[in-house]
Amino acid sequence: MNDTTVTLQGWLGSNVTLRRAGASDVPVASFRLACTPRRYHRATDTWSDGETQWYTVTAWRGLATNCDRSLRRGDAVVVHGRLDATTWKNRDGEPVFTLEVEATFVGHDLNRGTTTFVRPPRPAAAAEPVRDPDRVADAEAAA
Repeated sequence: MNDTTVTLQGWLGSNVTLRRAGASDVPVASFRLACTPRRYHRATDTWSDGETQWYTVTAWRGLATNCDRSLRRGDAVVVHGRLDATTWKNRDGEPVFTLEVEATFVGHDLNRGTTTFVRPPRPAAAAEPVRDPDRVADAEAAA
């Protein structure tokens, strides 16, 4: 498999949109990520912004749910995942080029601020079946 994986630092340009997909109702989150490179110019001792690149980030299952609960527009994040470049036609029939990332990991960028980690609740464990003493005695007698 020759997937291109990337790690991006950027800012959420939209709030997270959570939807459900497929017959099994799998959670899928998506959001827009803006990445603007900064360049240092030694000769003038100044910094300048490069051109902003926009990505659509998609996350699945538990990561999708956690993104929806944790991320807001304007948050600084780090995203790691599989890059996909897509070309499609808009309503006017003109080709549009988009960069999409299927996220494997997403987190707040702690170089840009602080956050508080909260573990998601664990699913309730299945209850231990109640043992019927009469059935246990019958099973032991039959053995």
